[in-house]
Amino acid sequence: MQTIINDENTINTFSDQNFWQQVKHNLTQKNASNKLLQTWFEPTVLVETINKDQGKCFRLGVPNELHKYWIQENFLDKISEEISNLYSKPFLLELVVTNEQLAYSQNVESQDTLFKEQVHHKETQETGGISKRFANLNPDYLFNTFVVGRNNEFAHAACYNIADNPGKQLEYNPLFICGPTGMGKTHLLNAVGNHILQRYPQLKINYFSAERFLNECINAIRFKDMDRFRKNYREGYDILLVDDVQILGRGESVQEEFFYLLDHFIGQNKQVVVASDRMPKDIHGLADRIRTRLEWGVIADIQMPDYETRVAILRYKAEQRQIKLPEDVIHFIAKISKRSIRELEGNLNKLKMYTELQGLPIGYDLARQVLSTHNIEGNALTIQDIQKLVADHFNVRINDLKSSNRSKPLVTARQVSMFLVKNHMDKSLQDIGRAFGGKDHSTVINAIRKINSQLEKNLDLRKDIEELETRIHNLTGV
Repeated sequence: MQTIINDENTINTFSDQNFWQQVKHNLTQKNASNKLLQTWFEPTVLVETINKDQGKCFRLGVPNELHKYWIQENFLDKISEEISNLYSKPFLLELVVTNEQLAYSQNVESQDTLFKEQVHHKETQETGGISKRFANLNPDYLFNTFVVGRNNEFAHAACYNIADNPGKQLEYNPLFICGPTGMGKTHLLNAVGNHILQRYPQLKINYFSAERFLNECINAIRFKDMDRFRKNYREGYDILLVDDVQILGRGESVQEEFFYLLDHFIGQNKQVVVASDRMPKDIHGLADRIRTRLEWGVIADIQMPDYETRVAILRYKAEQRQIKLPEDVIHFIAKISKRSIRELEGNLNKLKMYTELQGLPIGYDLARQVLSTHNIEGNALTIQDIQKLVADHFNVRINDLKSSNRSKPLVTARQVSMFLVKNHMDKSLQDIGRAFGGKDHSTVINAIRKINSQLEKNLDLRKDIEELETRIHNLTGV
């Protein structure tokens, strides 16, 4: 990716490296409140400058594909703007993944290794095996190993913010992370805990799954041991991290204990972070007082990563495991792995294992053969796919799109559906009409004309179409 600035004023007199350090200093000062800069922008270095026909080319080196993706998505425009403030001639800006391991990356890795060694040392010193401070946390789940994309950037930023300032921002307490299975909720929960342990080593963290809480609560009730149960979960802890909280949507006694646990931590301004595969309002059987308490703070939603993010995740995972993946294989796996990040990793692992056992190089044809259990051709877009996307977007039912109901919201949704089907699929007007409850082809023509005529003047409709186009792109990868 590159940015070209057309300006023919005078050139500044900085040497290249001094110039880049000035750019970094200015950006850091202007974005002091952006706490992600330390992780993502700080390791960026000036590799070289090259004189090209279009102007001077600044080649910026980043440690890996993950950093490259984050800079491109979130910070490249600001870098270009700051360079143009200091350098007044036309220039190019390019990001490259360096072959050499940057000092920053070595430092991060050594810090991660040191942290894991400290955890292990502390655990073995404590009686009873696992220390209270380190109980159950996975030291591999860190913020700098979490791939940030448009689907999860708010959840990542919220988690990073509260990990930097646990319990100090009432509006972030509790933080509720919501998303489908396999989207990185557990990774973020552990990253919060691990970051807090590094930044605030004096704090003690209670991290557990809601299933464990439920089972231990039931046993405590059965054996009349509630006092010890409450003491184990409440006393001596400063941070509460709970995974899979949707499991608690059953059992009044268990829910009552969980409510008082939440109340205990939040009432003392101790940070609470919970994760669930559904929103609080959608957890069947959950008591209203727990639901309202969970909705009290911030809800951070994680969606399935879009196509570009899936590609970035694959590149990062392959680099991590030292797997050489051709570009066409990366895009193929990203295209067929739509259900979750776990599916994405599973397909990568399956391909890696097969090629190692067979002693074969990884290639596109082999990837298609190994992953043939995926319905590759079935990834083609269907009318039903578009109908579902539109129905979800306009909050209507698919059956309503096929009905003869002429209410304005339904008519708009139906016309948008027909418009998108015509634009994205090779379907005749008759086929489209049949898919919408046997409508006449003239109805389809009128719907398409109506949407086309409104796109220029109706900004809300244009925004709806653009959002749906993006979702179709994420669904198909093309």
